Amino acid sequence: EPAWKRFLSHVGPGFMVSLAYLDPGNLETDLQAGANHRYELLWVILIGLIFALIIQSLAANLGVVTGKHLAEICKSEYPKPVMICLWLLAEVAVIAADIPEVIGTAFAFYLLFRIPVWIGVLITGSSTLLLLGLQRYGVRKLEFLISMLVFVMAACFFGELSIVKPPAKEVLKGLFIPKLKGNGATGDAIALLGALVMPHNLFLHSALVLSRKTPSSVRGIKDACGFFLYESGFALFVALLINIAVISVSGTVCFGENLSAEDIDKCSDLSLDNSSFLLKNVLGRSSSIVYGVALLASGQSSTITGTYAGQYIMQGFLDIKMKTWLRNLMTRCIAIAPSLVVSIIGGSNGAGRLIIIASMILSFELPFALIPLLKFSSSSSKMGPHKNSIYIIVFSWTLGLMLIGINVYFLSTSFMGWLIHSSLPTYAKVLVGVVVCPLMIVYLIAVVYLTFRKDTVVTFVADSCKADAEKAAGGSGEDDDEPVPYREDLADIPLPAHSRG
Repeated sequence: EPAWKRFLSHVGPGFMVSLAYLDPGNLETDLQAGANHRYELLWVILIGLIFALIIQSLAANLGVVTGKHLAEICKSEYPKPVMICLWLLAEVAVIAADIPEVIGTAFAFYLLFRIPVWIGVLITGSSTLLLLGLQRYGVRKLEFLISMLVFVMAACFFGELSIVKPPAKEVLKGLFIPKLKGNGATGDAIALLGALVMPHNLFLHSALVLSRKTPSSVRGIKDACGFFLYESGFALFVALLINIAVISVSGTVCFGENLSAEDIDKCSDLSLDNSSFLLKNVLGRSSSIVYGVALLASGQSSTITGTYAGQYIMQGFLDIKMKTWLRNLMTRCIAIAPSLVVSIIGGSNGAGRLIIIASMILSFELPFALIPLLKFSSSSSKMGPHKNSIYIIVFSWTLGLMLIGINVYFLSTSFMGWLIHSSLPTYAKVLVGVVVCPLMIVYLIAVVYLTFRKDTVVTFVADSCKADAEKAAGGSGEDDDEPVPYREDLADIPLPAHSRG
């Protein structure tokens, strides 16, 4: 069978996962990074998406080689108390990722229909259920429509980019020269990473690839891993360009010389609900309508990926499989609670800040999905001859430990700075310190435990290698492309299971 046909039979998981890199959380953090620091944080986007490509491909490889997704391997590998903690952290990550979708969808309703944000938050619970219900009429058509609407926004930002014309030299410097200058630069950088490299996506991607029938031979497994890498690389390259465009437009417009007083005020606290003015050069008066439609599509599409990620996390850790609509309802109700409270008390500005907080939570959560993935994908007992090369091991662990170190530094310094300068009475400061400091120590101990614990469970079976050797010795390769039975319990995800003739 031609290679291009085999490639097309594996297309799908990478593109679906990549929708999460264009969600309202990404747009919010991109807009604020550009408005606050112009082009200086573009390097965070570049490194974050390169890192995302590596770990997403590792997650795909893990599923292809072992026939299990990340949550299932964690369940079999770790003691029950540790497994329960990892499950809870993964569920928190799903909820934290859903908060920007809730708020982004509520902002879209405000832009389109002038519905107050807190009412829009309530409506989001039913809107996604309706979208999930429509999948039975053609999920691929639905996903294609949503993707096209998201790319409408991308086209708008690229069009605006061609008009405002940011200085290419400054953009390139921002991409390749790391800087963390200015007030809040570290916090914004962590929020950008949190919005880009999301822990629940690792669980999702390792499960999505199991819907594809992969030949059991060494060649078949290597081909499948390569196909998923190429697909993810293309999808994330597009996401990189879109994120660069959003930051560049935001930075160029907000640092421009001819801004009106109203636009200067918006740039000082830029969020999803007031950023449609950035597109006026392209869309004129219709900018808020087109922006609102694309924002709605962005929120809904990424919510679907979060729903399925949560389902596979619960299935893998606890052997519980929920109906999709019930899983969505549960996650959405939990995410609605803080969004509703903040939008009522703080209005749209408070809701926008909650998106940044949710992105930072995701960044702090990342080690508890990333470290198991790096260990499992580098382990001979898990991956056999398909384990990571020494170059991937060094590069991925270096970036991972750097990210963890930045998180710990920011967490500790921000907390101590807030505690010292807060207006709380002394006894309250002592009480807060007594509660939070042990939690920070537990966080560090947990990261060290996951990093240095020795794997004990063997998941790789060398039968396919022996079969290949026997075929080579006997000169027969007629069964070389015979597919292994794919995971029927994972086949009801919103991607068609491809069969091989």
